Amino acid sequence: MSTSWCISKDLILSKLNVLFVCSKNRWRSPTAEAIYRSDDRISVRSRGTVRAAVQTIRASDVAWADAILVMEGKHRQRIFADFPGESKFKLLHVLDIPDDYQFMDDELVELIESAAEPIIAALVRS
Repeated sequence: MSTSWCISKDLILSKLNVLFVCSKNRWRSPTAEAIYRSDDRISVRSRGTVRAAVQTIRASDVAWADAILVMEGKHRQRIFADFPGESKFKLLHVLDIPDDYQFMDDELVELIESAAEPIIAALVRS
């Protein structure tokens, strides 16, 4: 008996959904979103963990993401605490980028690229 498989074109062509997270969604995660917005390999969003964030992270953001890249360990802890169901099987990576930079600061861009690119490249290959 022969088994045939039908793979959806949408599945093959779908991009990896990457969510970048910092505290206030003002500098770090929006910079990461801006860097990767035009990257054909992924779809990106950025959010913040505090109530005063420009765009506060919601359960729907966590559910949307295939991978979540957070700037600090406290962001990872907050996501696990606030969204235990949605984050249970998510790939969460801490980039270890301190809150010392302005939006699109050259050093911030370099830090984000050097921390995020190996993770994104590995996820896209897998």
